[in-house]
Amino acid sequence: MPAQTDRQRSKQHGFTLLEILVALAIVAVALGAVISEVSRHLINTAQLRDRTIAHWVAMNLIAEQQINNKWPSVSNVKGSTTMAKQEWFWTLVITDTADDSIRRLDISVDSSKDSKTPQSSMIAYLGKPTP
Repeated sequence: MPAQTDRQRSKQHGFTLLEILVALAIVAVALGAVISEVSRHLINTAQLRDRTIAHWVAMNLIAEQQINNKWPSVSNVKGSTTMAKQEWFWTLVITDTADDSIRRLDISVDSSKDSKTPQSSMIAYLGKPTP
């Protein structure tokens, strides 16, 4: 068996500094992509939650008009309500239709009072209650 030289014995096996820097760069890029996707997912989840709650507020307004059993006059009504520990601002526009016994209800709901684009909007038709 040949004798090992001092140079062969002192040679260590491991990663070079360049290999470690390349690996760290790959990990940093991957983590950046993961963090970006998680943040985008959280924003989308919050927007979907808000749109769902705004839709519920609009549906509640329609249900209130239906069970009220009163014939609403043509008008434009604004108001607010609290749902899911948040204040929601709504606009209810009641208009005539071609049929005198039906009214059109346009409802828009948003979490901001002066928003130009509502988070939810619905159209419903309300029949004249029978006496």
